Amino acid sequence: MLRQVCCSGFQPFRQRLLPWLQSTALSRSHRVQSSAIRHVRSWSNIPFITVPLSRTHGKSFAHRSELKHAKRIVVKLGSAVVTRGDECGLALGRLASIVEQVSVLQNQGREMMLVTSGAVAFGKQRLRHEILLSQSVRQALHSGQNQLKEMAIPVLEARACAAAGQSGLMALYEAMFTQYSICAAQILVTNLDFHDEQKRRNLNGTLHELLRMNIVPIVNTNDAVVPPAEPNSDLQGVNVISVKDNDSLAARLAVEMKTDLLIVLSDVEGLFDSPPGSDDAKLIDIFYPGDQQSVTFGTKSRVGMGGMEAKVKAALWALQGGTSVVIANGTHPKVSGHVITDIVEGKKVGTFFSEVKPAGPTVEQQGEMARSGGRMLATLEPEQRAEIIHHLADLLTDQREEILLANKKDLEEAEGRLAAPLLKRLSLSTSKLNSLAIGLRQIAASSQDSVGRVLRRTRIAKNLELEQVTVPIGVLLVIFESRPDCLPQVAALAIASGNGLLLKGGKEATHSNRILHLLAQEALSIHGVKEAIQLVNTREEVEDLCRLDKMIDLIIPRGSSQLVRDIQKAAKGIPVMGHSEGICHMYVDSEASVDKVTRLVRDSKCEYPAACNALETLLIHRDLLRTPLFDQIIDMLRVEQVKIHAGPKFASYLTFSPSEVKSLRTEYGDLELCIEVVDSVQEAIDHIHKYGSSHTDVIVTENEKTAEFFLQHVDSACVFWNASTRFSDGYRFGLGAEVGISTSRIHARGPVGLEGLLTTKWLLRGQDHVVSDFSEHGSLKYLHENLPVPQRNTN
Repeated sequence: MLRQVCCSGFQPFRQRLLPWLQSTALSRSHRVQSSAIRHVRSWSNIPFITVPLSRTHGKSFAHRSELKHAKRIVVKLGSAVVTRGDECGLALGRLASIVEQVSVLQNQGREMMLVTSGAVAFGKQRLRHEILLSQSVRQALHSGQNQLKEMAIPVLEARACAAAGQSGLMALYEAMFTQYSICAAQILVTNLDFHDEQKRRNLNGTLHELLRMNIVPIVNTNDAVVPPAEPNSDLQGVNVISVKDNDSLAARLAVEMKTDLLIVLSDVEGLFDSPPGSDDAKLIDIFYPGDQQSVTFGTKSRVGMGGMEAKVKAALWALQGGTSVVIANGTHPKVSGHVITDIVEGKKVGTFFSEVKPAGPTVEQQGEMARSGGRMLATLEPEQRAEIIHHLADLLTDQREEILLANKKDLEEAEGRLAAPLLKRLSLSTSKLNSLAIGLRQIAASSQDSVGRVLRRTRIAKNLELEQVTVPIGVLLVIFESRPDCLPQVAALAIASGNGLLLKGGKEATHSNRILHLLAQEALSIHGVKEAIQLVNTREEVEDLCRLDKMIDLIIPRGSSQLVRDIQKAAKGIPVMGHSEGICHMYVDSEASVDKVTRLVRDSKCEYPAACNALETLLIHRDLLRTPLFDQIIDMLRVEQVKIHAGPKFASYLTFSPSEVKSLRTEYGDLELCIEVVDSVQEAIDHIHKYGSSHTDVIVTENEKTAEFFLQHVDSACVFWNASTRFSDGYRFGLGAEVGISTSRIHARGPVGLEGLLTTKWLLRGQDHVVSDFSEHGSLKYLHENLPVPQRNTN
C-alpha cells in the first residue's frame, strides 16, 4: 500500500504544542483535544512523497539495512523515556518528538503500534497536586510558604496513581496525534488477556481492525488491576511469556501481531559488554542469540519494572518469533528527536538483534585490528616497510592475470549500470598495473626516512634536549568509488607512513578490491603485520563508518564531489581531508602562445574529463576575442565534441552564443566547458577566488612577470604556469601516489602523499629536571638553543 507523507516544510510539532501542554497537562481530555484540533490544518498543504512497502512476515531481518522495509512496527516507550527526571509527570518534549516520528512513519504507509509507560508517573503528579490543594486553608495560612512546599506527601500506591493517570496520558497522546491527522486508540491489557484464548482472539481482531483503519493502537498494561507476575513462567516457549512489564508486553504483542520490527526505547544507548558508564564499556552494535555471556547487566533504570536483562530476554523471545528488535536510547537530547526514524532507515543506532552471524569480523573489530596492526607497522625498520611495498609492487605484475580476470567480472556486472567515465575509472589494464608498480616503488624509496624523522632539536637547558619527530596519524579510513587502482596506492602510502588502514570501496569494484586487498595482506605478512590493512565488506553505510570516532583518526574520501560533501557532513567527530569540488580554471592571457594554448586546453579538458583535476572554466582575455587563437580554441573544442556554456560577459559579446551558463561555479565532470571573458590578469584572479574551489588553476602566457603575479596571488592548492591542470596528481608530482587531493588549509594541501599522512610528537630527554629549578630564584636558566638536525636520506 502507498500512503502519502508530509516530509518537510512544517514547524516542528513540539515547538507549537509544548507551551500549551505544559500549562494544561492536568486539564480534562476534552479540553486537550479541542485545543489540538485548532492546529491540525496548518500543514495540510505540504508536498507529499510516497513510499512503497512490501514485507512478508517470517524470518527476522538479517541486516540493519533491511529495516527500511519494515511494514508493521511496535515502539515500546520505557518509563525512563516517558517520565521526567523527578518521576512526577511526563517528559512532554520527548513525547512530542516520539509522536512526530511515529506519525511520519505511519503516513509513509507503515502500521505503527505504541506500547507506553507513564500512567503511574502522570497519576502521581495529579494526585500530589490534588493532595496539596486539599490541605486546609487554615493550615496553609498558618504555615509559611516554604513550609507549605515542604509539607509531607503520603506515599502513593502505584495502582491508584495508574488509575488517576491513564486518562490524562491518553488525552495527551490523542492531542499530539491529532496534529498529524492521525487517530489513536487505547488498549489496556493484563497477562490474563493473553492466556484466555477468546480474549487473545478478541485482542488480535481489535488490533488488526485498528491498523486496517489507519489508527495507531496505544497499548499499556492495566496497572490499576494487574496482578503480580507469575514466578518461573517467563520465556518458556514461543507462546508463553508473562506480561509482567511493558518489555514483555511489547515482545508478546510483536509476536502475536507478526510485526517486522520492535523498537525498545530506554535511557541507555543499547547493550554494553560491561556496565554502561564504566571506563571500558563498549556498545554492542549487533547482538546474537547465545551472546548473553558477553554482557554484564547493570541495575534497573530509576523508574519502571524491567531492567536491561528483562529487555534482552523479551527481545530474544521476539526474535525467536520472527520479529527484528532494536534497543536504543530514547532520552538523549541530541538523538531522541530522530532515533525512531533513524532506526527504520537502517542507521547504526542502539543494539540490533540478529539471528544471522556474519562470517567475518565486525567493522568495530576491524578498526581495532587496524589500530594494533598499524602500531606494529610503525615500529618496523624503514627497510622492512619498504620491503613490504616492493613485494606488493611485484605481486601486482606477477598476479596480473588474476587481477584482470576479477576486474573483468566487475566490468561485466557494471555494464549498462555505470556511465562511460565511471566504467573507465573502474577498468584495469596491464599498463595501469605496470604504472601502479612503478609508483609503489617510488613510495618505497621515499619511505626510508619518513616515520621517526627529526624535524627540530632544541637544547632547553643543560642535559635537557627536545626533539620534534614525525609519527603516523593513526588509523585512516579511505572511502573510494569505482577506482580499484586506488587500493594498492593507498595501501602503499599507509604502509610507508606506518598507519593502520580501513578501506571502503564501491560495490561496483567488489571483485577487483577483494583480490587487491588479499595481495596487500600477503605483502604485509612477510613481517607479521597482516591486520594493519582492513577491507570493509560488511553492509555498513558510509554514514555509520563516519561515526566511529574512537577508532578512526582521519577520513579521506576519493570520489565524486557529492561523496566528499556527504562524508564531510556525516563525519562530525572525525577530521575529513579532501576536496568537495574540482572547479579548475585556465586563464589565457593576451600574451599567450598560439601553439601552446590549444594543446593545454585539449589535455586539461578532453584527456580525462571525469577527473577532479580536469578543466571546467576557461577564462580568456578580452583582446583575444575574434582572433585566430580564439578561433583555434573553439574549433578544437568542436572537434572534441565539447559542449560550451557561455559566461555572462562572453555571451554579451556574441550575437549568437551558446546557452548562458546557469552557474559559474559548476563542476561538469564531462565534455562540457564554461568560457568567460576577463579584462586583465587581476580580474581573472578575482574570478577564480569567487567561483573556484581552490583545487588547481592555470595561467597561459609568455610574460614571466604576469605569470609570477598569477602564481603568487592565486590562493589555490595547485597553481601552474603553461602546464595542464591534469598534472595535479601525486604520481605526476613524484609522490609515487596520492590518497587524494586536499583543498583544506590545515595539515595538507594539493596531492597528499606520504608526508601528508604523518603528524608529529615531541620527545624530551632530561636528567631529573623539574620546573621549579627554572623559577625566578631557581638554580637553572633556559637556554633554548637550536641544535643541528640529522640530514635526511634523499637516496
